[in-house]
Amino acid sequence: MTRAAITAVGRYLPPDRLTNKDLESMVDTTDEWIRTRTGIQERRILRDRGKASAFMGTEAGRQALKKRDMDPADLDVIIVATVTPDMFFPSNACQVQAALGATRAWGFDLSAACSGFVFGLCTAASLIESGRYRSVLLIGSDKMSSITDYTDRNTCVLFGDAAAAVLLEPDDSGHGLLDHVLRCDGEGWEALCMLGGGSLRPPSHETLAKKMHFLHQDGRTVYRFAVSAFADVAEEVMMRNGLTSEDVRYFVPHQANRRIIDAAAQRMGLGADQVMVNIHRYGNTTNATIPLCLCDWESELQKGDNIVLAAFGGGYTWGAGYLKWAYDTPAVRPQGAKPALEQKAARLAVNTI
Repeated sequence: MTRAAITAVGRYLPPDRLTNKDLESMVDTTDEWIRTRTGIQERRILRDRGKASAFMGTEAGRQALKKRDMDPADLDVIIVATVTPDMFFPSNACQVQAALGATRAWGFDLSAACSGFVFGLCTAASLIESGRYRSVLLIGSDKMSSITDYTDRNTCVLFGDAAAAVLLEPDDSGHGLLDHVLRCDGEGWEALCMLGGGSLRPPSHETLAKKMHFLHQDGRTVYRFAVSAFADVAEEVMMRNGLTSEDVRYFVPHQANRRIIDAAAQRMGLGADQVMVNIHRYGNTTNATIPLCLCDWESELQKGDNIVLAAFGGGYTWGAGYLKWAYDTPAVRPQGAKPALEQKAARLAVNTI
């Protein structure tokens, strides 16, 4: 069966850092309190008011395409997972498409809070497995500083800005996304949400005064949900595929809280060297956390590595995926890859079906 394999990754990190020491001068908190409860030491902030999540997503996508030596005009689909689009419409995907010069691609934004990248990965894989499309650029990009209340010490310490992207293409050699488990439960929506700005509560003096345009989180409720749901789906995808802890090369968890990550890894029987963790450097970048990990560990990944991804977010939404990595290093072209002209001819042929 043809699978969808990740063939390139890319990222964009804003240059400005917001450290725990910086936050000590903004709200009633300490570096020690933040580190012990979240594992975060610093996060990136996009301070340029003329740039937002579409810009970051474009830069991450451009890097992934460059690594793959792919002409943007050969892209079929662009999916942007985000909860902080530049505007309600047009979508970030449209803006990225234009900025990249991906003249043949269509695309859309996907909103599933912090689970958006995993949901988007499964969606992209389905498009490729259908045989209709041969290249999908999946981007996770969020400017969380734009919806963070920096007077709320419970939430402002958690989030950062970043984008990361993966390119997916067909693979017939047994690599790629092999399975997934996706879940949602709208009963828990009030614990993690942004109340204002939508059609139910459009911007007004009242919504501004009540700070409804900032992220709201009931931290204890979300923590209790995440600790169980997060590990449940990761364990489920392992059991469905007969994977033991020894079979898993890397667990790639959503980077929301170090204690949640550690609890999930312990339940899965994984050692520290099997878990990707970079929350200390970037904080929670929402849809960018998992692909950022893949970027940071790219040089360590080897062809055939078993990787389990898992995420949870507002909605509630949560899910996990199991994939086999398709290449050894950025310099090695994945098995089955075709020269650029041959790739283009194949795409044109598929798109005439």
